[in-house]
Amino acid sequence: MDEDTLRNRKGTSNECVVATNEDGQRNQVKETSTSLQKQIGLISGICLIVGTMIGSGIFISPKSVLSNVDAVGPCLIIWAASGVLATLGALCYTELGTMITKSGGEYVYILEAFGQIPAFLYSWTTIMVVKPSSFAIITLSFAQYAATPFYPGCEPPSIVTKCLAAASIIIITMVNSLSVKLANYVQNFFTAAKLVIVAVIIIAGIVLIGQGKTQNLTNTFEGAKVSFGSIGLAFYSGLWAYDGWNQLNYITEELKNPYRNLPLSIIIGIPLVTFCYILVNVAYFTVMTGTELLRSPAVAVTFGDRVLYSFSWIIPVFVAFSTFGAANGSCFTAGRITYVAGREGHMVKILSYISVERLTPAPALVFNAVFHLLLYVLLHDSLHMVSVFWVYGAGSFISLVLNRFTVVGRVLKVPIVIPILMVIISVYLVLAPIIDLPELEYLYCAIFIFSGLFLYLFFVHFKFGWIRKIMRPLTIYLQMLLEVVPAEDTE
Repeated sequence: MDEDTLRNRKGTSNECVVATNEDGQRNQVKETSTSLQKQIGLISGICLIVGTMIGSGIFISPKSVLSNVDAVGPCLIIWAASGVLATLGALCYTELGTMITKSGGEYVYILEAFGQIPAFLYSWTTIMVVKPSSFAIITLSFAQYAATPFYPGCEPPSIVTKCLAAASIIIITMVNSLSVKLANYVQNFFTAAKLVIVAVIIIAGIVLIGQGKTQNLTNTFEGAKVSFGSIGLAFYSGLWAYDGWNQLNYITEELKNPYRNLPLSIIIGIPLVTFCYILVNVAYFTVMTGTELLRSPAVAVTFGDRVLYSFSWIIPVFVAFSTFGAANGSCFTAGRITYVAGREGHMVKILSYISVERLTPAPALVFNAVFHLLLYVLLHDSLHMVSVFWVYGAGSFISLVLNRFTVVGRVLKVPIVIPILMVIISVYLVLAPIIDLPELEYLYCAIFIFSGLFLYLFFVHFKFGWIRKIMRPLTIYLQMLLEVVPAEDTE
């Protein structure tokens, strides 16, 4: 079954549909033959943002933020400021997403503004390191919380958590490969579940404050440790919990009415998450001192043990739901980055192919899953290079400033001071930890990024013929195995 056979198979299916429908539906069937469809509406867009942002961070990161500032007051300010920062960044991305209506987020914005090489370096580091490490952290957090009820009083064995994480990666990849609608339903369900547990924690905190448990919320700046580097590190921990504010820009081509739903999803979703995060942290401090919070292996679980008593088991269960939903959203958007990079020729072409029957980027999703399993879950611990995002984030904000002078007729327009401010903040977030606590890991990170230059010259720029000879039979075999074909241009 070669590419023509696969296309003919899809065409036969379309002919049956056309024969039983009116002429007005004929063009619609043809349009949806082999391309990603606009299936994501406003509710699904909000759920993707909220569901991906609220993962394990709010249930683990509070102590990471607190450990860098050593006081409750600065800790709460960092959480609020991180939300403001995420909102400002998202506003910039709203303008970019309605101006450049392609999926891929930072990849396409950097490609449009700076050209092939910077865009390739972004795809190289994001697909090979940033997204896999983020996905692995989320799935390992899911496995940790899912296994905890079965090992009361002790840590679950490493082999158990890694097997659960691997199983979750396989299941999530299967869901996303089978159907975009199914992936959206899963995302919406788990987003609702995580909002339930967040509401339980917030309501419990409000009740405790009403009962006078405010001793940990007085003198909140006493003993604060504030420096150039410590604030940057605290922001890293806080922003890790807000990771996901840019998710819709990775799937712009699949949004229904992106000019409306992209900004609305961002305006509703990110302030909602910020509001929840601040109140959840206040709730934590009603029952734990700063020292107790830092000593807690799982802040949300400790909170549940002290407040919910016999019902404390719902905390790890719903946190597992939360992390699973965040992993599903991360898988959904990461697959689109790989798909777009393949379409632009920065990854092998098979990764830009579409499932004939299901209209999903199955090869990109399967590639990501195999890579995640082999490199980040089964072989060694996760590598987290959060600073890399802000390097490319700065590039996206700069591209917005540059496009102000070259692109006209945009739908939305944010004040120019916002992207300029975001460039300055991004540079600060990259440099502050390096200046405050220089480590060899930052050098390794830079070496890894620029090693992509050799790959670009070798595989993209020169395009050696023998590479195409090797890839052609492999591509044909994978086409037959996955039943995929190149996506049709719907523009």
